[in-house]
Amino acid sequence: MALTDARTETRLPARDLDRARQWYAEKLGLEPAEERPGGLRYCCGPNVFCLFTSQGASDGAFTQLAFQVSDIEAEVAELRSRGVEFEEYDYPGFRTVNGIVDIDNNYPSKGVGERGAFFRDSEGNMISLGQSVPAPMPKRSR
Repeated sequence: MALTDARTETRLPARDLDRARQWYAEKLGLEPAEERPGGLRYCCGPNVFCLFTSQGASDGAFTQLAFQVSDIEAEVAELRSRGVEFEEYDYPGFRTVNGIVDIDNNYPSKGVGERGAFFRDSEGNMISLGQSVPAPMPKRSR
C-alpha cells in the first residue's frame, strides 16, 4: 500500500447542495465538472474537491479547503466584489489586516512565510486562500 503516491480529494459537507452549488458559482466562479445525486465534483487545475449532501455540518472552526494563489490581495478584492465576506482575527501572533494575515515560518519548504485569508461557504465550511512568501534572493557580491 503506497498512500504516499495516492491522490487526495477534499470532501465538504452541504446541508443544501443546490444552495452550495449556487454559492460556489456566484462567489467563486466555479462550476462542477461532474455531478451525481447528492454530490458535486469540482476540478481546479490538477486538484479536486467534492461537495456532498450531509445532515451533519462542519462547525467551521478550522480550514477545510485551501486555495494556493499567486496574488492574495487581488484574489481577496475579486472575491469581495462577488460578495464573499472574509473573517477578521486579532489574536496574539495571528492578526488580520483587511482580511489578510501574515504568518512567519509557515512551512519553510514553501518560503519564509505565508499570507492567508479565510471565509466560509454557504454551508459554514471554512475555506482559505494562501500565498507563499518566498525567501529573499541572496545579494550578489561584486
